[in-house]
Amino acid sequence: MGDPVLREALTSLLGDGGVTFTPHHNPDDLHDETLHPDHVEPFAVTYPRSTQDVADIARLASRHQVPITPRGSGTGLSGGATPVKGGVVVSFAKMNEILAIDERDHVVVVQPGVTLRELNEALTPFGLRYPVYPGETSGSLGGNVNTNAGGMRAVRHGVTRQHVLGLELVLIDGTVLRVGGPVMKSSSGYDLTQLIVGSEGTLALVTEVTLRLAPRFEHTATVLVPFADLTEVTSIVPRIVATGLEPSILEYLDLLTMAAIVKASNLELGVAPDVAERTSAYLVIVLETRTASQLENDLADLASLVDAAGALDVYVLPGGAAARLIEARERVFWVSKAAGANEIIDVVVPRSRVPEFLERAQVLGERYGAFVAGCGHVGDGNVHLSIFQNDDERREAMLLELFAAGLELGGQISGEHGIGRDKQAAFLALSDPNVLDLQRRLKRAFDPSGLLNPFRHLDDRIRP
Repeated sequence: MGDPVLREALTSLLGDGGVTFTPHHNPDDLHDETLHPDHVEPFAVTYPRSTQDVADIARLASRHQVPITPRGSGTGLSGGATPVKGGVVVSFAKMNEILAIDERDHVVVVQPGVTLRELNEALTPFGLRYPVYPGETSGSLGGNVNTNAGGMRAVRHGVTRQHVLGLELVLIDGTVLRVGGPVMKSSSGYDLTQLIVGSEGTLALVTEVTLRLAPRFEHTATVLVPFADLTEVTSIVPRIVATGLEPSILEYLDLLTMAAIVKASNLELGVAPDVAERTSAYLVIVLETRTASQLENDLADLASLVDAAGALDVYVLPGGAAARLIEARERVFWVSKAAGANEIIDVVVPRSRVPEFLERAQVLGERYGAFVAGCGHVGDGNVHLSIFQNDDERREAMLLELFAAGLELGGQISGEHGIGRDKQAAFLALSDPNVLDLQRRLKRAFDPSGLLNPFRHLDDRIRP
């Protein structure tokens, strides 16, 4: 099945252990975590071990006009790494080495298959960390680069884009090039590094990443603040940010989402029963500082601020409960998925407009008969909503209006998960046609035949 010449070339290049052919693939290599899997088998799944391997695969794919789907750990949520029928998957599972740690310049160089967990374990002895945590530590750095992953700590540390200093790339014709490097700034020509970040594997194959690191903080505290009304939670956030407290995490969870993750994780947070009865939403705040005295002062300032804003109480969680709550919040997607959510969105709006966006979401939910629950990185305006509506037509119509509302408020359709396949129709329908045209011209410059990660993002061709 498939092109026998390409099959022989891939086997010769990678060996029997470096490639599988349909129907003998590992099922784990055939999907990401989208709620709308395609269940399509590619012609081949390849496991390169080097940049040269990747370049050779790209040349073969280009010569045979076969599409390529790059794949990291498969933890993406938007169908960005699902295979194409008859195509070649390039899995970076075996390109997972940490190539260099520079503790003087706070820079690390990694291959794309290195996971967040592996990287931070390696950095611990140096008192350093990679501070971007998109919620799944098994996620790979290559996948993080391609989706511009964010997460709960973006309010202080930013998203992937703020930490990528340089990349090694393979173009579709097999050309290998380096862009950027281990320096903190550059005014030397077009910034091709940042063009690739967030491009969802549609422009080039990332084979090496140079990242900026941050120091670890020894003194941390996790604060849980219940409010009687969700609007009070979202309204206090800009004031917290304005104080200069610089929280590392600033999250909201509505009552149903908190109840779900507490139950799933068997958590006991110590919220008094009379307070719990009056609570409809929670604010979770993590403060990190260099000294114990500074942390104590920051906690006192924070408590005064939220108390004046109507907080029902303030709980500084003990270490074990704090760590488990953050872990539970990071797993909220899995809780929603297990509960039967039909869609999970990640619209981002200016943080001052979050209350208005949430209000519109509830109105749309009522109009379309959908149940809406959520949480989000409210410190940077990234709202995550779980949508429960089994009727595909009604759900799609609601989502289009919901995305349009986010754009109207100055936001974007996706804050961190990417467009992939799941949000492609709405992205193409609601985006400025001139912007789409320019992006398509860039795509053609990198990938004239449209072979890199096709039929998603900007590519609205009918899938075979």
